[in-house]
Amino acid sequence: MISQSLTNIEMNNFPKSKCIFSKIFKKIMCCDNLPIVASVNLQGVIGKDSKLSSGLNFENIAPLLKRAFEMKKVKAVALNVNSPGGSPVQSELIYNYIRELSEEKKIPVYTFAQDVAASGGYWLLLSGDEIYAHNSSIIGSIGVIFSSFGFVDLIKKLGVDRRVYTEGKNKAILDPFLPEENENIEILKDAQRDIFEGFKELVKSRRGAKLKNNEDNLFTGAFWSGKKSAELGLVDEICDMRKKMKEKFGDKVKIQQITAKKGLIKSFFSEKSFSIESLLNKVEERISFNKFGL
Repeated sequence: MISQSLTNIEMNNFPKSKCIFSKIFKKIMCCDNLPIVASVNLQGVIGKDSKLSSGLNFENIAPLLKRAFEMKKVKAVALNVNSPGGSPVQSELIYNYIRELSEEKKIPVYTFAQDVAASGGYWLLLSGDEIYAHNSSIIGSIGVIFSSFGFVDLIKKLGVDRRVYTEGKNKAILDPFLPEENENIEILKDAQRDIFEGFKELVKSRRGAKLKNNEDNLFTGAFWSGKKSAELGLVDEICDMRKKMKEKFGDKVKIQQITAKKGLIKSFFSEKSFSIESLLNKVEERISFNKFGL
């Protein structure tokens, strides 16, 4: 009697269990068919790196980009750029890799400016097939800068004698403890000029006829709000990432954030340790963002 009763209970519950499993299976299949967009954050000063923390450079961002483009069933890659710029070499390396992966995998790239996408940050923004910003984003600063200090008078007051021995008369170019020389300044300006021309050509090739202003205004190193940048043709439209991805791929689009996995030791030290090097890096990064009022 007991055995028969248990059997009856199990049989009575079977249709319900089957229904539950069917719903779960349908939900899994439904989720599996949702369009996927891989999202990567490009955050920080470009090229900054230390033993305990990494800035935005090719070495630490390339693996994330690779993972994003190699995700199964990914429809697009969305890049959120928040950078005041930095190393032109690292900017170029990251830009080239994004375009290489996009063309190789036949996956479109959409870039979105956050607080600031200036100088090298705008270089990264140009990697998108379509470029977006917020109204209050800071965009532009298309130019090249080198900054330093001069301590010549200071060391004289301290009674310090600077001694430098080189092979090659320009080897100690722009040494902050030596007087400036016009010849050395011209060497620096020549290098800057070449980098600047390359930057301008990239902007023209990526934005083309969309640019609404002449070179005298666009390539002065000035920067603008996202709203004004859209008017100038530096960005395509004012829109945030989630809204635009829903417009492109539907309301049920799944946005998958790609992040780095920190090792236990590195994570511990980066959170707990303090050093002059890390402090200086933070100060310099803060100064870079403060330049744009952020």
